[in-house]
Amino acid sequence: MDSDLQHALEAVRWGSDYFLKATNKEDSIVAQVGESKVDHGCWERPEDMDTSRTTFVLSKEKPGSDVSGEIAAALAASSIVFLNTDATYSKQLLDRAKKVFDFANKYRGKYSDSVGDACPFYCDDNYMATKQTDNYYGDFVQQNIQSIGYGFAEFGWANKDAGINVLVSQWVIKDKSKSSPFVDSANRFICSLLPQSKQKSVWYSKGGLMFKPGGSNLQHATSISFLMIVYASYLRSAGQQVNCEDKSVSATPDQLITLARSQTDYILGQNPLGMSYMVGYGNKFPQKIHHRGSTLPSLSIHPQKIECGEGYNYFKLTTPNPNILTGSVVGGPADDDSFLDSQYNISQSEPTTYINAPFVGVLAYFNKP
Repeated sequence: MDSDLQHALEAVRWGSDYFLKATNKEDSIVAQVGESKVDHGCWERPEDMDTSRTTFVLSKEKPGSDVSGEIAAALAASSIVFLNTDATYSKQLLDRAKKVFDFANKYRGKYSDSVGDACPFYCDDNYMATKQTDNYYGDFVQQNIQSIGYGFAEFGWANKDAGINVLVSQWVIKDKSKSSPFVDSANRFICSLLPQSKQKSVWYSKGGLMFKPGGSNLQHATSISFLMIVYASYLRSAGQQVNCEDKSVSATPDQLITLARSQTDYILGQNPLGMSYMVGYGNKFPQKIHHRGSTLPSLSIHPQKIECGEGYNYFKLTTPNPNILTGSVVGGPADDDSFLDSQYNISQSEPTTYINAPFVGVLAYFNKP
């Protein structure tokens, strides 16, 4: 990892620098740049993009606790990353995270009705609490957790309930004399995943891949695997295991790691099709992914501008994409383990950041468990 550490830090700084710029004005946060319908209406290379860069700004009058909370979480988490390599930058990120959190807390409201849960607002408290000597942010989570109804089963780009419970459990799990709604909910989350559990909220393909409702299924397999690994480490340090309501079902930390490993191996090619769902990895991987930069010729091959509508001529081609988006992970197979390699098959062939992001953590663990 040492040889890649600097690259990883640069990647994180790229994002955290953007959030610093987006939050550099008092009581004002840039929540979005560009219009989704306009951008999705064009199939063009990023170098050719000329769609309107409309900016959507949060303010006292137009609050957005959901987006603001997520930004605060990202800033606080990034500050931890740079603590040992750039203390000044780390402090800048944490200070800004506090200000953004205060904005989210003071001016409450949802940026978008499509994000109907309050969880992202509280996720940032957990990250900042890991950095504080006082208990302000941890207490805030404790006092406000009821507003999300002790949710436990979801973890993804729009809902962080399970993540809250797993993250907070590290502070309370060692005290066996006290029960905690966070530990209880984290355990219920794990029990909802175990193949042998009567309470499971997932199902498994014959090949062994975990499934939940919704498209781009590998977002679930990767994010849940990440949480299982994290919770397993907390359980191991506390000398505990998960005991489900069904007394006959339990899971040790090692069993959770094994389950996460099975999902990882499936994604990387140990599946009925022998298909790696990470592009560029292995001998067989998706060739026609739903990605603009991958389907369009590079500037070195086609230096002339490709206009908004022209790109669809390349999209319609049946040949493999000219550019391999190495390392990207696509939506993955159907629950019968089949996979249609086509750019038209968006839910299976589109790579996304919310699939790759948790998978990076999973792979980092298995690189040095």
